[in-house]
Amino acid sequence: MKVVLRNPRRELEVPGPLRVHALLDRLELNRESVLVISEGTLVPGDGLLPADALVEIRPVISGGMQ
Repeated sequence: MKVVLRNPRRELEVPGPLRVHALLDRLELNRESVLVISEGTLVPGDGLLPADALVEIRPVISGGMQ
C-alpha cells in the first residue's frame, strides 16, 4: 500500500494488507496523535487496509477558543 505522511510530507510503500494499529506500530506512530484516512474515509484502529490502498496519515491538531 502507498502511505502518505504529513508534517513533514513523505511517501512510503508498505506491504499489506494490514490493520491500522499494525501499520501505526510498524511506523512507530501513536494512534492518539494521528488520523488514518483511506479513500476519503477515516479508518478506525481495527480497520483493515487492503494491499492496494492509498492511505494518508495526518497529525491530529487541537485548538480552542481564546
